[in-house]
Amino acid sequence: MRLRRGLFHSLFLLSLNTLTNYAWQLPSPQGVSMESINMRHLLKWHHHQCPFRTPVYSVQFQGEFELRFLNGTWEDVVGCKQINQTTCDLTVELGSDSDYNIRVRAECGSHVSTWAELGRPFNRKETNLTVPAMIVTTMGDALQVMFKDLPLTVAMKVTIWKKGEELKASTYVISGQQNPLQVSPLQEGAVYCIRAQAHLDNKSSNTDSQCVSITGPGTTWLKPTAVTVAVVIMVGLVLVLSWSLTTCSPESCHGCLSKEQLPTALVSIGPALTERDAPLSRVCCVNVERRHWCFECGTVCGSMFSPFLCHLSSSGLIGQSKDSSCILKRSVASLSSPSC
Repeated sequence: MRLRRGLFHSLFLLSLNTLTNYAWQLPSPQGVSMESINMRHLLKWHHHQCPFRTPVYSVQFQGEFELRFLNGTWEDVVGCKQINQTTCDLTVELGSDSDYNIRVRAECGSHVSTWAELGRPFNRKETNLTVPAMIVTTMGDALQVMFKDLPLTVAMKVTIWKKGEELKASTYVISGQQNPLQVSPLQEGAVYCIRAQAHLDNKSSNTDSQCVSITGPGTTWLKPTAVTVAVVIMVGLVLVLSWSLTTCSPESCHGCLSKEQLPTALVSIGPALTERDAPLSRVCCVNVERRHWCFECGTVCGSMFSPFLCHLSSSGLIGQSKDSSCILKRSVASLSSPSC
């Protein structure tokens, strides 16, 4: 009786383990496909649902060399081993024009799926050919043609002609190692058009034509020179303005003017007074000998004086008129106009 119970218990545990493993069997990746454009080969598949964690994936390939000389072994793709992305770049691994078998599997913790193979062998000759972006620039009497992301195995046929003379076009063939192409010398002032065609085995694809104007070698220096001259002029103007604001301020204006002796008509106005005897309040001027003479006044000047338009700073008193309180300065600036 005990033997039967033990046997029944063992069978129950075995069945439960089998059911559990079957229930947690991780399915293989779905939607495995190859996307190949301009000799760049990307393997893609659908994302897996993995409870409580992120699944990882591994990719292997098998080419003609592995089938013939390595007994059909599969090689790991070094950059696509236990990755969490759903794409794998196989451009380096698929390096020959032979058929390749490719497969991928998923891992979720201790659970590992079976391998999911690409539907049929892949050959890089099946790549879709598109023309890389063409960038045309001019440098003096030369032009440069550059192709962005040009594969080493793709040849570009570049046709260049002067506008209106397409029958006299020149043709150049370059590969990825010769990129970019430079053509010179070209006619200054002429317009040249460029068109390119990508070639890979029996496939080809054309670009649209681009036309550029050749400026010539004599004008290549104009733009940087003009910019340099403009910068120098602006710096010079700033320096002159700064110097004028600091050096020729109103306080130092009298230092920039020449000094002359007073005319006899002004000197003989009256006896000298002290500064405390004549408080100053405004500036006046008088026209003597066709010149405007400036002085400061303690009260409103007589009718023979007219208000002066700017203030001059000087020191020392000479005298005061008998019929007014206008005080003359020892040093008065001689001016050619009523204002300074």
